[in-house]
Amino acid sequence: MVSRAERVTLSRSAARERRRARLGPLSGLSHVALIVWTVLVVVPIVWTFLASVKSEDEIFGSAWSLPATLRWDNWARAWAGAHVGLYMLNSVVVVALGTFGTMLLGSMAAYVLARYRFRGNRAIYLLFVSGLAFPVYLALTPLFFVVRNLGALPLVGPLIGLDTRGGLVLVYIAYSLPFTVFFLSAFFRTLPQAVAEAAFVDGASHSRVFFQIMLPMARPGVVSITIFNILGQWNQYQIPLVLLSGQAKDKWVLTQGIADISTAAGYDADWSALFAALSMAILPMLIVYTIFQRQIQAGLTTGSFK
Repeated sequence: MVSRAERVTLSRSAARERRRARLGPLSGLSHVALIVWTVLVVVPIVWTFLASVKSEDEIFGSAWSLPATLRWDNWARAWAGAHVGLYMLNSVVVVALGTFGTMLLGSMAAYVLARYRFRGNRAIYLLFVSGLAFPVYLALTPLFFVVRNLGALPLVGPLIGLDTRGGLVLVYIAYSLPFTVFFLSAFFRTLPQAVAEAAFVDGASHSRVFFQIMLPMARPGVVSITIFNILGQWNQYQIPLVLLSGQAKDKWVLTQGIADISTAAGYDADWSALFAALSMAILPMLIVYTIFQRQIQAGLTTGSFK
């Protein structure tokens, strides 16, 4: 007797063999391209982590050799002396608030645009999607003046103007909404309408149906886009550079701090601390992606098979 798990494994193997036969030479070329891409991505990351625990003589003298001793003092010097700890805390606060605001507003907008029909529905959706084609470089100058004007508002101005975390969070939310709405709208359209109709019959409100029924059903897509937003906002450099000046150095995010450390390294020659700071910036995102890898893949494929 063949167990169910074995039958599933055999069917998957047969499906892979059929795909290879159908693709022919392209299958081998795709594997070669993936291997080359993996090497191009992994080697610099591994080298950065090795350099973070080396002395400067080892970095420039034998760049590809293993360190004689692990110099964790490089990490301590980067964390305290180069203020990486402060920059990382700022990044965590800004990205956490920005991602929360993006997912809250983006999921609600995507749900309404995907499930309700009203005049202007398509036009609003296209306005959101058009934001995907708008490069951030073209928006930097307008964003600067918009956030500066927000800072002139009474009461809330000091919280959301230039050189504030609140202003940066608002811009992160606005910049992340187009992709979030585009992705989640397609996902919400795949959810069964009968479940929502049954809830309405039982007397549930629209907000209750969304938060307690439809949003949990869309969990794979929500998790996937949340991770993408975290990665995108964590690695953002141009927007903080424009909205947070040198006078607000205590509010700088990690990308700004590392750029400053890189500039200073050219004069202070503290390259070990620079690579330690780079490793600290890379490590959280590697951990996040490793933990949620399956959820990301499930969210990207679930909608296509429904």
